[in-house]
Amino acid sequence: MSDLGDRLAALLGGGHVSDGDTALDLAHDEALAVEHGVPAFVVHPGDTSDVVGIVEACRAAATPVVARGSGTGLSGGAAAPEGAVVVCFDRMDTIHAIDDVDHVAVVGPGVTLEALDAAVREHGLTYPVRPGEQSASLGGTVATNAGGMHAVRYGVTRAHVVGLEAVLVDGTVVRAGGRLAKVSSGYDVVQLLTGSEGTLALVTEVTVRLQPRMPVRRTVLAPFGDLATTTAAVARIVGSGLAPALCEYLDDPTMDAICAAADLSLGIPDEVRGAADAYLVVELVGRRAERVEEDLAELGELLTELGAPDVYVLPEGSARRLVEARELTFWTIKARGADEIVDVVVPRSAMAAFIGRSREIGAAHGSKVLGCGHAGDGNVHFAVFQPDPEALHATLHEVLAAGVALGGAVSGEHGVGRAKAAALAELGDPGALEVMRRVRAALDPDGLLNPGCGVSAMARR
Repeated sequence: MSDLGDRLAALLGGGHVSDGDTALDLAHDEALAVEHGVPAFVVHPGDTSDVVGIVEACRAAATPVVARGSGTGLSGGAAAPEGAVVVCFDRMDTIHAIDDVDHVAVVGPGVTLEALDAAVREHGLTYPVRPGEQSASLGGTVATNAGGMHAVRYGVTRAHVVGLEAVLVDGTVVRAGGRLAKVSSGYDVVQLLTGSEGTLALVTEVTVRLQPRMPVRRTVLAPFGDLATTTAAVARIVGSGLAPALCEYLDDPTMDAICAAADLSLGIPDEVRGAADAYLVVELVGRRAERVEEDLAELGELLTELGAPDVYVLPEGSARRLVEARELTFWTIKARGADEIVDVVVPRSAMAAFIGRSREIGAAHGSKVLGCGHAGDGNVHFAVFQPDPEALHATLHEVLAAGVALGGAVSGEHGVGRAKAAALAELGDPGALEVMRRVRAALDPDGLLNPGCGVSAMARR
C-alpha cells in the first residue's frame, strides 16, 4: 500500500480500508449518465475521530475526499474522481437518541430512513422525509437536501435538520444547532451545510425534527383528460386548506408502467383510462377518522369541480401499493431502459407550460420524455429515453434551460452532483454562484472535498 494507505489502515484497521479496484461498486451512486473513476481507497470510519483522521491524512497527501451514504443518489454526487478516497458511512449507523419531549432524533449519518422511521414509530412519531428510497441514509439526504412525496405538507430535509456535527477539511469538528425549536445566533451553519453535497464538510451526526404519526390516511386517484387541467387543479387543492400529505402528478404512460411493474389493478374502467392524459394522487391524513372523511368528501367535490370525470377513493391496500409503486418509479423506468432521469422544480403555476415545453423539446430531438412529479411543490421528474449521447445531452440541457426560464431551478431535490454542475454554472444566477464559490474557497481552499460536484466544479475567481 502507499503511505496514505498505510496511514489509513493504521487509523481504521485493515478490514475497514479497501483498495479502489476491489470496491468499485462503492465508487458511484445511481446516476445513469455520470462516469466515475477508480478511487485510491474506500474507507469505513466508525466514529467522528476516524473521520478527522481520514481528512487529515488525505489533506496531507493532497488527495480528494468523497463522502458516500447508501449510494441512492441520482445526480452523481457520490461518483468518485480518479484516485480519490471514498468515505462510506455505513458503520456510523447508530441512533444515538430519540427524544419524545423535544420531538427530535440524534443519529449517525449511516442510519437509513427506514431504520429511523421504524425506531420512532414506537414513540408515535415519524420522520416524514420520503425521497422514494427508504434505504437512503440520513447523511446522504442531508447532503442533497432530499425531498419526496411528503414535501407538500412537511417540507424537504432542510425543514427538519436542526443540528449537525461535521468535520472540515482541516480536521476541525463543528457542532451547530441542536435540540432547539428555533435559533437566531449568527449565520445558520446547519442550513449552509444541508444541501452542500459534501463539498464543505463531512457530516458525522444529524439531529432531526420528528412529527406526530397520523393514524388515519385516505388516498384518492383522479384522472384528467389533459395536462393543463391536471396541473391547474393542484393550486386549488394546495390552497384549499385540506393540507394533503401528498399530491402527485403522473402522466398516463408512467401510471401504466408503475402499475404493470407492481402488478396493480386500480379498478378504473377502460374507457376512463383510455381518455386520461394524466392523474393526480392525493393523500389526506389526520388523527380522527370522521374529520378525515369530511375532508375526503370536500376533496372529491373539489376535484370534480376542477375537471376530473370521476374520483376514486382507493382501498387501504391498493392505496399503499400505489404509493409504494410511485416511490419506486426510478427503478421501474430504469428497468425499461431510460437513459437519464432529470429533476427540475418550477413554480406550480408554470408546471403545465414546463411539461408541455419539455415534450416539445423531446420531440424535436427524437427523445421520449415521460414524467411524474410532486405536483404540490412544482417538482417534475422526467425519464428521458434517447440512446444517442449528443441528442440526449441536447434534450437534457434544453429541458433544464426551459425550467429555469420559467422561474425554476435545475434541481428540486436530487442535488446538483456532477450531472448538473455545468448546467448550474451556465443557468444559475451569477451573483448567487459567486457567493457559493467564495464560501467553498474559504472552507476548502485546496478544493479537496468532492471536486467536480456542484459548485466545486466551477472555476474559482
